[in-house]
Amino acid sequence: MPPLATRNSKLATRRTGATAVEFAIVAPIFFTLVIASLEFGRLNIIRHTADQAAYEAARFAMVPGATAAEAKSKAESMLKIVGARDSKITIVGPTDDKVTVTVDVPLNKNGWIAPKFTKNKSIHATSTLKTERPID
Repeated sequence: MPPLATRNSKLATRRTGATAVEFAIVAPIFFTLVIASLEFGRLNIIRHTADQAAYEAARFAMVPGATAAEAKSKAESMLKIVGARDSKITIVGPTDDKVTVTVDVPLNKNGWIAPKFTKNKSIHATSTLKTERPID
């Protein structure tokens, strides 16, 4: 029986290139999953920020003396933090009893890969709060 080192070296010479072939098969799948995770993570951050921006703007506008322009500025500043582009902010009110803030962020302007699949889709967030104004 030959020594153990000789048997392992013969086995190693027969497997030259096996690592390269395995990498060529696995790498595209692995990198696709990594890039998809980054893309979905970014879109999830934008979705959460749109929800929070709508809430904070409605909360800002519900107090007496606040204006819709100030609330819109508050929402825009929050969306600017995550780099959301071409967002549309709609504010209804503040009226005597409620204020509604709607934030729409188009996916085709805010993703790296998603725009190829989400051309006419957008992230939509709405927040409606009662105002603190006295009812006449």
